[in-house]
Amino acid sequence: MSVDILVGLQWGDEGKGKIIDILCPSYDIIARFQGGPNAGHTLVIQGKKYVFHTLPSGIIHPNSLNVLGSGMVIDPVILKKEIDMVCAENINIDNRIIISRNAHLILPSHRMLDSIYEEHKGNKKIGSTLKGIGPSYQDKIARVGLRLGDIFNKNFKDDYKRIKQIHFNLLNEERRIQIEEEESKWFEAIDFISSLKIINTEQYLNDQLTKGVKILAEGAQGTLLDINYGTYPYVTSSTTISAGACTGLGIPPTKIKHIYGVFKAYTTRVGEGPFITEQNNEIGQLLMKEGFEYGSTTGRERRCGWLDLVALQYAIIINGVNKLIITKSDVLSCLDTISICTKYVDSSDNEISYADHKEDSLPFYRQFPGWKEKISGIDTYEKLPSELKAYLRYIETKLGKEIWMISTGADRNQTLIK
Repeated sequence: MSVDILVGLQWGDEGKGKIIDILCPSYDIIARFQGGPNAGHTLVIQGKKYVFHTLPSGIIHPNSLNVLGSGMVIDPVILKKEIDMVCAENINIDNRIIISRNAHLILPSHRMLDSIYEEHKGNKKIGSTLKGIGPSYQDKIARVGLRLGDIFNKNFKDDYKRIKQIHFNLLNEERRIQIEEEESKWFEAIDFISSLKIINTEQYLNDQLTKGVKILAEGAQGTLLDINYGTYPYVTSSTTISAGACTGLGIPPTKIKHIYGVFKAYTTRVGEGPFITEQNNEIGQLLMKEGFEYGSTTGRERRCGWLDLVALQYAIIINGVNKLIITKSDVLSCLDTISICTKYVDSSDNEISYADHKEDSLPFYRQFPGWKEKISGIDTYEKLPSELKAYLRYIETKLGKEIWMISTGADRNQTLIK
């Protein structure tokens, strides 16, 4: 059997959690392949809102197995809190969570280092979530990090103290005290996690594939935040594109079939970095208000702007997307006129590619009439306003791909298969 992958095609916050939830019944296993609690996957089910930072979005479905892959970094305190939350909702997790022995641990000192590094960047700060993601991946690459499998070693606490001391050399006394105050809670969470199934997930997943089990790989953040191909240095610390599913789960590329790419009908970004179609005006404020654009992880206001087809085409190409999904088209119902960026030009009015663009590149827009009609209750594509269908057809024509799924609202049932 093959593996399908779901990725975000913008700067994250595209609505991946909702789409995973919708696709979930078609799969046996949902597997996160990168990132950590800097993710914020939101699901709304019959008006009830769930936000997951570490657990795969399939945890809501009683028949899905949920895997936290080797490419992840995991804060045990946050993971325990999420598990406690779903248990409080009477969601059974027994034998439904598997964690890779190779996933790395986020230590309390990693979060403090994250804060220090961000402060030292001054006006070049990247807008980190301060969850310790970057420093944890840094220790992983430096080959000094602690992995989930290490918690079963008899020298685990000694290894922890050794790494903590390395971090202490970079921290002031106030932050050192904060770390020591948080350690007891961290070790309590370690004890809790040790009761879960922590195994070599790469072997497990490949064994399941030979048995015909269907797997959906869940990405976090978005393509334009990829450490290699995003808007560096304003990026995350992991590989967010579809290729990351292979390295983050230990699955060979020959097993990949469908790649779902999710994008918003407009564009948002949290934190610093270039954003060519940003609307730092009343349009941006209206999109933020109507789309409730606040970070699921940080609570920060998201910067909002028009849909950028240049960046979107780039993201589709490097991910190999063959199933295109648009979300939040309902938010645009508040506008009389809608714009789409169709190309970038330089100061001499020469068209430039996404790969060659600079922060001062200029967007070229095409305008469309709005539909000024509530669409969240519409149940078929044919019933959508003609203006919205024209908007969607233009996107398909420019991208050379059909849109397969259309989300018309936050709830699970507000979704159309085209």
